[in-house]
Amino acid sequence: MAKQSAQQGRRWYVLHTYSGYEENVARNLKQRIESMDMEDKIFDVLIPTETKIKIKNGKRKTVKEKIFPGYVLVNMIVTDASWYVVRNTPNVTGFVGSGTTPTPVSEDEIKALSVRMGQEEPEFKIDIGEGDVVKIVDGPFKDYEGKISEIDEARGKAKVLVSMFGRETPVELDFLQIKKI
Repeated sequence: MAKQSAQQGRRWYVLHTYSGYEENVARNLKQRIESMDMEDKIFDVLIPTETKIKIKNGKRKTVKEKIFPGYVLVNMIVTDASWYVVRNTPNVTGFVGSGTTPTPVSEDEIKALSVRMGQEEPEFKIDIGEGDVVKIVDGPFKDYEGKISEIDEARGKAKVLVSMFGRETPVELDFLQIKKI
């Protein structure tokens, strides 16, 4: 196993871990790399995350979310010794690959993942325009329908005219609170 992998050189591999233990695995692995003097074989440990916007209790929150829960990426040269160090880290269930041979992740996949992780500010992608009828899916006006009168893409907000008591009332809502009908 190590003979054919050693000449492949430095590559990214995927570790399967117990879900929820990704940070724990990354911390333990970094300590093991240092204490077992494997810095020349194991170079980097990465937990892929991306920034997302969530709305909870009417408040907008920016959160970091794991892209692949239960997985950690390791940049390493696979040898018997480095494989042993990584494989025997607490909460690591194994490498992703066939049998005992770890399968490296392609450079294209790593580049795509880097781009996805590099987006600091989440983008608003909305497929609605002024005059469209939308349904409100969150907040105090949930299940009401209304017509969009104004869109503020920079802030991720839309003004929706909601019919209440026989009159149209403008309500400012987050893009995440409305859905096109």
